[in-house]
Amino acid sequence: MGQFRDRPVTGGDVVSGGVLRTVCTATLAALVVTSPAVAAPGAPDPVAGDTAGSSGSPATAARSVSLLLTDLRKLYQQAEEATETYNGTAAELKKRKAEAKKLDTALVAARTALADSRDAAGQLAREQYQGRSDFSAYMRLLLSPDPEHLLEQEHMMRRAAAGRAATTKRLAAAEKRADELATESRKVLDRQRVLAARQKKQRDTVRTRLRAVEKMLSTLSGTQLAELSRLEQAGTAKAQGALAASGALSSTKRPSGAGAEAVAYAIDQIGKPYVWGAEGPDSFDCSGLTSQAWARAGLVIPRTSQEQWRQLRKVPLNALRPGDLVIYFPKATHVALYIGNGLVVQAPRPGSRVKVSPVASNPLLGAVRPDPLGASLSSYRLPALPSGASSGSDTGYGSSSAPGR
Repeated sequence: MGQFRDRPVTGGDVVSGGVLRTVCTATLAALVVTSPAVAAPGAPDPVAGDTAGSSGSPATAARSVSLLLTDLRKLYQQAEEATETYNGTAAELKKRKAEAKKLDTALVAARTALADSRDAAGQLAREQYQGRSDFSAYMRLLLSPDPEHLLEQEHMMRRAAAGRAATTKRLAAAEKRADELATESRKVLDRQRVLAARQKKQRDTVRTRLRAVEKMLSTLSGTQLAELSRLEQAGTAKAQGALAASGALSSTKRPSGAGAEAVAYAIDQIGKPYVWGAEGPDSFDCSGLTSQAWARAGLVIPRTSQEQWRQLRKVPLNALRPGDLVIYFPKATHVALYIGNGLVVQAPRPGSRVKVSPVASNPLLGAVRPDPLGASLSSYRLPALPSGASSGSDTGYGSSSAPGR
């Protein structure tokens, strides 16, 4: 079965971070409203006209399948929205863990420096108490009748005083630094605990979305599934044709060197399974594929589709070049990598595999360029696509594909 998508759109607003953090709760309510599995008592069954043995008219059956497609699109978008929110939290948690590790190392060094400073200060105090400090020795030498020797001893006295002041200053600085690092480390650990709890909640939300789609698909007949696939393919072809007719796909720009590497990497991943939160090497989700493709090209980009849309340089569709990222849906919840000729490589959804698709296979939001300053190659040829690059099943989600951590 192909991908269930809406017709393309050409614009939209980027959702704020606050909205993204609450999207799981909001979409749960929408799920209850839109899923046929939980329709209100007395509501008409949207698939009644297409069940086995139904006496409904062909027009009624077609309408029922069309309603199914609409409902599935909503569920798919909600599920992908939830997983990108989950991915964002996972990326932030990973960053905080690295920060905590760095702070721990710095704290160990600060405590070592503090111990050294305390040892030096203690040694100085003992020498002064015992009357053996350099300062006392210098005072005795000042009584010497030799003026040159006196000047030399004055210089030594100033150096000794400066040394004592420096020791005291180092001790105070070391104590302050150790206290600051300990406080910062506690804050980072607290933040980690909050993120871990949020990640678990978002993981559970993803699983709920997957089970809802799974339940809906399990009620469909073979005839309904075939009709859904036909409707989707027809919709994609129509959307792609309209996009081409608009001139949006007329660009023949060549990629940058890094863009060519990203394209080659993405093509090499064709056929690998989609797994929630995966970043390779054996499986990917949509933004895991695009971020790893550009990482292989030597450029670190944001992990999630929302952050890729928010942070990277936007480019018009009629200026697309291979390596650019194509962003989908009004809330930027899906992303694919453009390879030229109106095609993208994408990891569509759980139950599917990385594949080549028309650029209009999802509702378009826009495009971004990870390397806007990268010069285009003087010549370029798209790598050969493997056999069956654009084929493969997109037959829905399985709850076993949900994040396990």
